[in-house]
Amino acid sequence: MTRMEEVKYLRTEPNGRHYNCAQSLLVPFASEVGLDKEQADKLGSFFGSGMLHGSACGALSATQMILGMAGYDSQQARQIIHDFRQRHQATDCTTLLTLAKEQGIPRKDHCDALVFEMAELLEEIFASKGE
Repeated sequence: MTRMEEVKYLRTEPNGRHYNCAQSLLVPFASEVGLDKEQADKLGSFFGSGMLHGSACGALSATQMILGMAGYDSQQARQIIHDFRQRHQATDCTTLLTLAKEQGIPRKDHCDALVFEMAELLEEIFASKGE
């Protein structure tokens, strides 16, 4: 199973288990950053729903964690945040969900799309470095 396939699988809530946005990225990319899947799962536990209180998007937070663990610099991290904000008008979960609701996009569909977008971005970044 590719990382993207695993991301998509985790978002289907296998065996009734909910993987939040952060876990859905951290678990598939765990081996890329020296973690096992259980460690990655625990690391992302409280980053869903905007760190449990509507703050930073879990998909964006996990992307930053993965890149940090992989040794990328803050310039690239800042660029990802900038680009994310340009595309989605916000980086916090509450605002992102409000904007999605105003557009008639169901919460799960919205969050899945952000997770898949960040997974594709991570794949591109790792592929460009030959990882």
